[in-house]
Parts: sequence; C-alpha cells; structure tokens
Amino acid sequence: MNAVVERFLQYLLHERNLSWRTVGLYRRDLSQWEQSLASGGRQLDVASVTTGDIRAWLMERSDQGDGPGTLRHKVQALRALYRYLLRRGEVSGNPASHVELAKLPKPLPKFVRETTVDAVIDADIDQDDFTQVRDRLVVMLFYETGIRLSELIGLQDAAVDTARGELKVRGKRDKDRIVPFGRELATSIDRYRALRAEVRPECGNLLVTLKGKPLYPSLVYRVVHDSLAQAGATGKLSPHVLRHTFASVMLNHGAGLNSVKELLGHESLAATQVYTHVTLSELQHNYELAHPRALKKGG
Repeated sequence: MNAVVERFLQYLLHERNLSWRTVGLYRRDLSQWEQSLASGGRQLDVASVTTGDIRAWLMERSDQGDGPGTLRHKVQALRALYRYLLRRGEVSGNPASHVELAKLPKPLPKFVRETTVDAVIDADIDQDDFTQVRDRLVVMLFYETGIRLSELIGLQDAAVDTARGELKVRGKRDKDRIVPFGRELATSIDRYRALRAEVRPECGNLLVTLKGKPLYPSLVYRVVHDSLAQAGATGKLSPHVLRHTFASVMLNHGAGLNSVKELLGHESLAATQVYTHVTLSELQHNYELAHPRALKKGG
C-alpha cells in the first residue's frame, strides 16, 4: 500500500474516528485503484493522477461487474483522499471531484396483488360492528381512490358524496382534487355512516374512532397491516403500498397515465411514470406464468 494512502487511512481511523469496517472499505477501494495503476505499469503518484485515469478505472471496474453503488463508493473514496491531500498542500486539485457519481436505480414501488386486496374486501364481517365496517372501509378507500394517509385522515364527511360517487381531497400544498369512486365503495360508506351515527363524532371527519375522534396515523397503519396480513400478504404492508397498488391496478386495466396522475394528485407526470415499470414487471410475470413457451430455453 502506498505510504500516502496508508497515512490517509490512519487519519480516518485515528483522527476521524471511523470504524475499522468503514476504513476497511476505503482500504479495499484504494488498494484496487493502486493495483489498477500497477497493472498498467504505473506507480501511484497522487499528483499526476487525472480525471481521465479515474474514469478509465471506473469503466474497468464496471466491466468486471461492479454495480452503481460500489462505483459510487470508489469515487467517494478517491474524493476523500484528495480532499485530505489538498488540505495538506500535497496536491493542487482533486481529479475525482469532476467524476460524476453513478446513478443508483430507483426502487420500484411496492404493491399488493389484486387477489389479496380482493380477499380483504370480500371477507365476511359483522355488518353491525362499527370497527369492522370502518376498518374495511379504510382499506377500500386507499385501494379504490389512491388517496394518501394524510388525505384519508383529514377527509371531511361533507366532502364525500355517495350519490355522485365523488370525494373532494385536500392534497399537498392545500390543493383540492375530485376523485370518483364506484357503487361498491358508496354502499360501504353509507353503511359505515349509519353505524357512525351511534358513535356521535366530535368532528367533521368521515372516519373516526369509537370515541368519535379523528383517526390517527398509527391506528390506520395497524388497520392496513393487519387486514392485509390476515389475507396472506407479506413484506411492507402500509397505506402507501395500497396507494401504489391503486396506481398499478389502474394502469394494468387500461387507464391513461395522465388520468392516474390527476387521481393521485401528482404535480408532474414523472412521479406517475414510475408505475409503468411496476405494470411492465407485473405483465412480464403474468406472461411467464401463462404462456407455455415463455420459460423455454433457446436451442
């Protein structure tokens, strides 16, 4: 290991108080960098390294299978090394500062399969039990309108018209939007309202607790999680996952991207486009399950 690099690693360990594990990752990346130069017949001369040298090394590492996260860490290790050397006047510039960090792929939104949510909505419940009727209504509202958790909690009773099949949502930045819904949800809301009259709510919210107070986030999370878990769902089971599910189901069944954007209350189409990747992956999954030759290997 080059003496300059070794001194930098000791600085991280003893002056910056980084853990042995973290310093070990820096050592790995900088050692690979030094070995790459050596394989090209060069010694590590920190003052002569160029941005082009670093880019060429990253391309080499990418060809060897390093992913975006690993490549980002290598650039960050070199940037940190040169910042250290700049502060000590040992170099005149930081060649790694001009290298763009590799972009990390955005994780696809999590969603629940239609059959799972159908099992929750179609399950037998006591239609005279306020809590059971309300809890199923919570799941239905998320799944059938795509509203956010904050929007559901703040949904006013007067903003929900079951005759017209519309609800008015106060979204982000206090922007209102109208979200349509079907007869099934309207019937469930009417049934819930009949039972809620016995609770005598103290507020104007559509959804309330047994004491007549507005719902709160942890209660809604628990309702969604428990309802989906009982239907056999696994993984992250949250209100936002049901919002994702609404979007992917709408697109899977032919809704236009702009329509889904308006229903979700997104400011830009880019925020909605992520769901096209979900629907494509779902379509591919269904194709592989359904088509008899989909998984046959080529000859």
